[in-house]
Amino acid sequence: MGSIDNERRFKSITLPCEWVEDYRPGGYHPVVLGDVLDQYKVIRKLGDGSSSTVWLARDLKKSGYVALKILVSNISGSTTELRLLRDITKFAEGTRYITRLLDEFEHHGPNGIHKCLVFEPMGPSVNSMVEELPQFHPRRQEMKVRYPLQMAKGILKQSLQALVFLHENGIAHGDFQLGNILFTLDNIISAPEELLRQEEDVQAKSISPPIQRLDGKQDKWAPRYLCVARPLVPFTSYEGFKVKLSDMGGAYFFTGPLKMPVTPLGLRAPELILTGAVNNTLDVWSFGCVLFELITGQPLFCVPWSEMEDDDHLLSLTAQLGAIPDELFKHWTTSSLYFTPERMLFNCQLGGVPPGEEPLMVEQISMEESFDRADPDLDEEEAHKVKALIRWILQYNPAKRPSAAEILADPWFCEIDVESVSKVNIV
Repeated sequence: MGSIDNERRFKSITLPCEWVEDYRPGGYHPVVLGDVLDQYKVIRKLGDGSSSTVWLARDLKKSGYVALKILVSNISGSTTELRLLRDITKFAEGTRYITRLLDEFEHHGPNGIHKCLVFEPMGPSVNSMVEELPQFHPRRQEMKVRYPLQMAKGILKQSLQALVFLHENGIAHGDFQLGNILFTLDNIISAPEELLRQEEDVQAKSISPPIQRLDGKQDKWAPRYLCVARPLVPFTSYEGFKVKLSDMGGAYFFTGPLKMPVTPLGLRAPELILTGAVNNTLDVWSFGCVLFELITGQPLFCVPWSEMEDDDHLLSLTAQLGAIPDELFKHWTTSSLYFTPERMLFNCQLGGVPPGEEPLMVEQISMEESFDRADPDLDEEEAHKVKALIRWILQYNPAKRPSAAEILADPWFCEIDVESVSKVNIV
C-alpha cells in the first residue's frame, strides 16, 4: 500500500472538490450520496477542508438533519478538537457562539478508522455568502462586492463575542477566518429530503464524472465520484441573521499551544511568520485583518501561496503597518534582498534583484490609505474610528495588542446592536 503514497493514481478532476489523490490509507473516507454512516444518511455535500469532508445527513433515528464531519483517518486519533467541543457544549453560552456538537462516533472504512463529528447543520460561510446577496444579481462590473455596512457590523460583533467566549475559557480558535464563520439556517427540520438532496448529475456539475485510475484498475480507496459542495444557501436566514464560529480543528488550549497553527497565510501574525511563536493573541491579529476585510470588501494582506510567501507577506506588513521592530526583523533571514544594511527599502522584487536588472520599487501604501481607497460606506468620523481600531489591534508587539474582551468594550463595538443590525434589509 505504500506505493500509492508518492505517485498520482487518477485522471485529473477540474471541479472544485477535495484532491482526489487524498483518498488513500490515512486520508479521506470515500463517500457517495445515499451512504449511511451509523444512523446518518448522507444527502448533500456541504464542504471540504484539508482534514475532513462535511455532509448534510438525515438522522434516521431521530428524524431531522445534521452536519456530518468525517475526519481523515490519520488525525482521527487526535482528541484535541473533540475535547474542546465537549468542553464548549457544557456551556449554554457556548452553543450560542460555536456550532453545536450533537454526537460523535467512529467509522471503519478502506482508508482506516475515521472519527465522525455530528453538528447542527449550518448555512454557508461569510466568505462565500456575500456573492449570494440579492443586490449582486445580476452582477455588474462596477459593483463593489461586500456586505452592507450594518450586516458587516453584525457579523463582526457576533464573531468577536464568540472569540471572547473562547478566550475566557482558555481556548484559542487558531483558524479565525471568514470561511469559518457560518450563517445559521431557517428551521429545516420539516423540509422534505428531496428538497435538500443533492442530485447525482454530472451535466449540472453537481458531481464529477466517474473517477478513473491512470492504470485503468479499480481503486478500493476512492469513491465512485466526487461531490461539489452545495452549501444550504436557499435555506439560510437573512432576516434576523446569526453567525457562529465553526471548525475547531485548529483550536488549542492556551496551556497547550499547537506547534504548527493552521492560520491562513494572509491572517498570520508577524511573530508567527518570523519565529513560529504561538501566543494567546494570534486570533486577535486575525480578527484585526478580518475587520479590515469585512468593512472594505478586500483583504488587508493578500498573500498567494508561493515559495516566497513569507517575504511577500513581510513586505506587505512593512508597507501597510510600518517598519518591523528590530527584535523581529533580525529573524528575517532574506531581508538583505530588499533592505540595505541601514534598513532602507531598495527592492520589492520577490527573491531579490535578478542579475543585470534594476531593483523593483512599488508604491508603499499604508493600511489607512488602503482603507480609504476601498471607499467603505462610512462617514469620515466613523472611518477614522475604525482605522484607529485596526491600528490598535495590529501591533507588532503581542503584549500591546488588546484582548478580544477589550476590543468588544471599544465604543465602536458597544454602539453595534446585534439584534437590530441582524434585522437589516440587505437588498
